[in-house]
Amino acid sequence: MKNISKLLIFTFAALFIFSGSAYAHVTVKPSSSAPEAWETYTLKVPVEKETATTKVTLKVPEGVTFESYQPVTGWKVTTEDDKDVHVKTVTWAATDEGIAAGQFQQFSFVAQNPEEETKVAWDAFQYYEDGEIVEWSGDEGSDLPHSVTEITVAPKADAEPVDHGHKDEADTKDSTTTDNSKDSATTDGDSNQTLIITLAVISLILSIVALFAALRKTKK
Repeated sequence: MKNISKLLIFTFAALFIFSGSAYAHVTVKPSSSAPEAWETYTLKVPVEKETATTKVTLKVPEGVTFESYQPVTGWKVTTEDDKDVHVKTVTWAATDEGIAAGQFQQFSFVAQNPEEETKVAWDAFQYYEDGEIVEWSGDEGSDLPHSVTEITVAPKADAEPVDHGHKDEADTKDSTTTDNSKDSATTDGDSNQTLIITLAVISLILSIVALFAALRKTKK
């Protein structure tokens, strides 16, 4: 019976870790944008531990020109320049309690994209209150991947429309297309969430079946 309890605890722990890790990555959105565009990017920082996140540092990719940031209450922003006075890192440091367990925080900033089509990687460093530093700098598919933005003339569905300061009939048509794209992106997100929930339910059912099977063997 003791071994059965250990098996169930392990199964449920693995299940919750799997479900949580699907959404726990530090990300930079949008995942695609146009060459030379002045894009509004959003850094999303979730907390995946039982201790608060108190600081986040983001490296500005080569070819990207950091312009400005949106202030967030409770956070101090500092930047570090290279020898050409281009911003290379941006740090958000909590002046209060930071991001608590089970919460996330978003930080927005404006940057100009490279001139040519390419992919830019956003390395991020998440500092926890207990001293641990999680480096989101791995390749796509790794345990700690960095976000990647594809600079392309054909942006993906989650790319925000770029404001060039002009409004006309073409902009109105483009906004309709963008709304449809956002609906598509939302549908994709819902599908992913449904898949995670389905897998969680299946795992739970299998655990219960295994428990009953083990109990029957014990009685025999």
